[in-house]
Amino acid sequence: MKFQAEIDVMPKKEILDPQGKAVTGSMKNLGLAEIHNVRIGKHISLEIEAESEQAAHEKTEQACKSLLANLIMESYTFKIQAV
Repeated sequence: MKFQAEIDVMPKKEILDPQGKAVTGSMKNLGLAEIHNVRIGKHISLEIEAESEQAAHEKTEQACKSLLANLIMESYTFKIQAV
């Protein structure tokens, strides 16, 4: 079966996010001063061939831990759905 994984990787709360800080500052310049604490991460979409949703979940977990997220600085969440 084919599954679609949608993965969000974000910097951990205690890690400085210079890109998010720059965007937060720019919001004020755009007249959007009510927007605060912008954090910028990445979104990854991938397809998985697996026997079951549980197997797809395990493969996605392994990919995140091994390659897609730097676990020292980033956290991740993901959703799996059949395609």
